[in-house]
Amino acid sequence: MTCPACRTPVHTQFASPGLVQAIVEGGLDPAEDPRWPDSGAASPAEYARWAGHLCGMACLRMALGTGAPSQFALRDGALRYDAYTEDTDGVIKGLVYAPFARYVSEVHGLDAVVHRHLSPAGILDLLDEGRRVMASVHYGIRHPDQPAPGRGGHLVLLTSRTADGAGVHFHNPSGTTVTTRAADLPLSVFERFFAGRGVSLPGLPATGA
Repeated sequence: MTCPACRTPVHTQFASPGLVQAIVEGGLDPAEDPRWPDSGAASPAEYARWAGHLCGMACLRMALGTGAPSQFALRDGALRYDAYTEDTDGVIKGLVYAPFARYVSEVHGLDAVVHRHLSPAGILDLLDEGRRVMASVHYGIRHPDQPAPGRGGHLVLLTSRTADGAGVHFHNPSGTTVTTRAADLPLSVFERFFAGRGVSLPGLPATGA
């Protein structure tokens, strides 16, 4: 699906968008997702182990546009650059921004810039420059009417200002509904979940009339 508001594809980090809520809020084992092969994973077990960690790869896949590699193909590339690591107990760590930016720049040809200290106003400036922003937020952003449980730990892709110019439009890889997967929020609400860091990427190329 392509978002009519920003022309960017809408992808979730789980292969079946209709099962995201059951997985992230209902306790469904991701291995039960019947569309797991679409992710590029080698097995249901690999898919179940990794999918919850791949919000960044879902954002990158959206940023690459139509024809992007599968989510696990992107994960494999990120692993080669140490953008993800596993400790001796097998715990997955990442996304690590600096090697991720090198991977995106060198392999996918996108000018990725790490922003370790980024204000909400700075996000708007980047969007006005035609860039998109992978921003670190709390996954609770899919419930913006509730108090923010924290900041950071999850990545969403901001693609534009809202139509009124005062808020942000973004795609959430763990959005549980159509309106939370491609969402509009006032900047003040977004800020409650935002950790003040992220990675910016160039916008989609212009298309002909």
